[in-house]
Amino acid sequence: MQTTSSSTPTATSSIQPAAPPVELTAEQLRFQVTAVPEFRTTAELEPGHDFVGQERARMALELGLGIPGSGFHLFVSGLSGTERLETLRRWIAQRVAQQPTPCDWVYVHNFTHPDQPHAIALAAGRGRQFKQLMHELVKTLREELPKTFRREAFDKEKAQLKEKYSAQIQAYAQEIEAHAREKNLLIQPGPAGHFLLIPVVNGKPLEPEEFMRLSEEERKTIETHQRSIAAELEAFTAKQQEIMRTLAEEVRQIERRFGDALLSPFLATISRALDSPAVDAYLAQVKAYILDHLDDFKEEPPTSSPLPLPPFAPGRDAFVEYDVNVVVDNAETQGAPVLVETSPTYLNLFGTIERIVDRFGRIVTNFTRIKSGSLLRAHGGYLIFNLEDALTELGVWKTLKRTLKSGRIEIETYEPFALFATSGLKPEPIAIQTKVIVVGSPLLYHLLYVLDDEFREIFKVHADFRPTMELTATHLQAYGQWVTQLCQQEGLPHFERAAVERLVEFGARRAEDRHKVSASYAEIADLVREAAYWARRDNGQVVTAQHVQTALDNRVFRANRIEEEIRELILQGTILVDITGRKIGQVNGLSVLQLGDHSFGRPARVTASVAMGQAGIINIEREARLSGSIHDKGLLILAGYLRNRYGQDKPLTLSASLCFEQSYSGIEGDSASSTELYALLSRLAEVPVRQDLAVTGSVNQWGEIQAIGGVNEKIEGFFDICRIQGLTGQQGVLIPAANVRNLVLRHDVIAAVERGQFHIYPVRTVDEGIEILTGVRAGTPDEEGTINGLVSRRLRDLATGLKAFAVSGDGGTQRPADRDQQKDTERSTQTRRGRNTR
Repeated sequence: MQTTSSSTPTATSSIQPAAPPVELTAEQLRFQVTAVPEFRTTAELEPGHDFVGQERARMALELGLGIPGSGFHLFVSGLSGTERLETLRRWIAQRVAQQPTPCDWVYVHNFTHPDQPHAIALAAGRGRQFKQLMHELVKTLREELPKTFRREAFDKEKAQLKEKYSAQIQAYAQEIEAHAREKNLLIQPGPAGHFLLIPVVNGKPLEPEEFMRLSEEERKTIETHQRSIAAELEAFTAKQQEIMRTLAEEVRQIERRFGDALLSPFLATISRALDSPAVDAYLAQVKAYILDHLDDFKEEPPTSSPLPLPPFAPGRDAFVEYDVNVVVDNAETQGAPVLVETSPTYLNLFGTIERIVDRFGRIVTNFTRIKSGSLLRAHGGYLIFNLEDALTELGVWKTLKRTLKSGRIEIETYEPFALFATSGLKPEPIAIQTKVIVVGSPLLYHLLYVLDDEFREIFKVHADFRPTMELTATHLQAYGQWVTQLCQQEGLPHFERAAVERLVEFGARRAEDRHKVSASYAEIADLVREAAYWARRDNGQVVTAQHVQTALDNRVFRANRIEEEIRELILQGTILVDITGRKIGQVNGLSVLQLGDHSFGRPARVTASVAMGQAGIINIEREARLSGSIHDKGLLILAGYLRNRYGQDKPLTLSASLCFEQSYSGIEGDSASSTELYALLSRLAEVPVRQDLAVTGSVNQWGEIQAIGGVNEKIEGFFDICRIQGLTGQQGVLIPAANVRNLVLRHDVIAAVERGQFHIYPVRTVDEGIEILTGVRAGTPDEEGTINGLVSRRLRDLATGLKAFAVSGDGGTQRPADRDQQKDTERSTQTRRGRNTR
């Protein structure tokens, strides 16, 4: 790289050198784990407990689980990893194992209103028993009732009835025949069930020719007699039908009596076994229905068809009315059920009524086709599902709120796109006592809380899991116990103590805090699995710290292709970054790029230019619509610092521009505001800045350097550029002093610091930073030979020069260029495009 030197406007002898800077030592940078309990491998530790370090979230969970009232359902946020639902289920199951097992729910046929099946609650395990008992009842009746109707006692009573009513019919027929003989008429059966009344003369039936030879008076007399006997015959026919109906009714009564004698003991057995008033009421309906439909249980005479047609299933099951549909079966459940619904669709949550196509092509259904959802199966217990998944399913959110508010679930056919309904069933609603625990992001919770009033009424308990926990002995021990638990569950090799310490260091790096560690079990578990893989690949019996480091290195290698390409562009000179020499108005800034799960630091050149004018500070990124609102705010704060520091005794009249060179995407964040300020001060003071240093940190109007994010990645990003081009022993990074607690650096960076090849300077104020960058004391605006004095003098010269120019003949009016610059500074901030985080 070329070294550029510039002379200052003041003699070199008048410049006041800065005091030696304070830098962090390798010992201060090194992350040390001292509170882990003594052990050689994790095989010596007990498995850990879930939700360590989450006291606030655990208290919220216990509150929600302990209040049975409606409205105290839980929203859980902050859990991460694919196993978060199972982890939550396991934690809840441990605490509710001693709760009573809830009841079973069954649907049975409604004999009064067949389209409205009854719901019956039974003790746990009794639903399955009820179904089996009813199945045995039907099977027994189908076998025993036909036998009963073939017994001698039944046949004898039936024969006596037939004989009784046959004698009545016979006596009445004889009486009519006697009346006919008295009137010289002979009764003979005719076609189509009619009777013929034939005249008799001298004991001999008359032929039609003989009848016509009778006198008219004789014929009229015979016809009168015929009408009289015909009327008696009609009355006889009606009487005969009445007698047959009476016979059939008394036969049915006999059948009912025999059927009742067979049925009642079985029903009594079922009643005693289940001991339920609802079942007793249902059995009474069953008894009445069976006795009214005894013909269904009689043997059907064999039928034969002249055509070899295949047998068809009947249009409907003749005995489906006696079936029992067990929609909730807790026979094998111990304590309160805790269910996880991994696919919270409408059908899976609320159930449905299935339909079938019968042999005639009709879409039909019945109460046995009612299918329960997980919300009903979790009755008396707990249901866990991901709310973000549920919200994307049509109809789920609205139905869920209605169900939880009413405390009743109504199962219906789910046909969101059907043109017409085909169910025809309206099952009896079931009162449920299900505690719902939904999992989602904190953002989703706050959005629903603000936008949905019903959400606030239903989910009154928010369990928010924090991402980090304090670096205490208890929490460090939890890391080892987590490893023990995972190794036992998945058969992984155990970890050495040093390997666990490396996991803790990884946790601190993820937490970005030397005094905290990550509380995400999922993140630690993934790293444990990867390290175990490398240990097995090396045929190791235990996992060492080197295996953990290998897993981390390979994570970076799999994801850092773009990082290496950017680094290569810098080394080739395509992206201009100087790491040696000094330059005026140019400072190395640091940014962080996030690509998927990999983030890395990238140095960027920040430059400043200053001229006489009144445009103020122009943010080139803003004018090009490449900056975000936070970045623009940082520039406005920077301008406020200049007014506060240098504008108390003179007007600030200048035209300055700040730019991130070779930045073609968006820029966001204020972490480069101190970098921009250093570049501007260097340009104003005309003092060169060291290019072997990079800077990060935001600034406030009082000149204090404030903490930023991604400090580890930024330091390591600049270090990698310096390491590849060659460490000179002078290179380093300026960071906010407030970020020292966030430093968990790579071991090679710390080793370079220990050898004096790389330096990390914590700064608290702009003055401290500018002294390190320039080697000149910051001083005050009134001190000659200091940075602030030089800046103040330059600003005064600009103001004086502009005034003199304005009163001269050439400056009597404002130039169009100045007017354009003034208009540019008055533009409003517009919507920005995609940005880097700074």
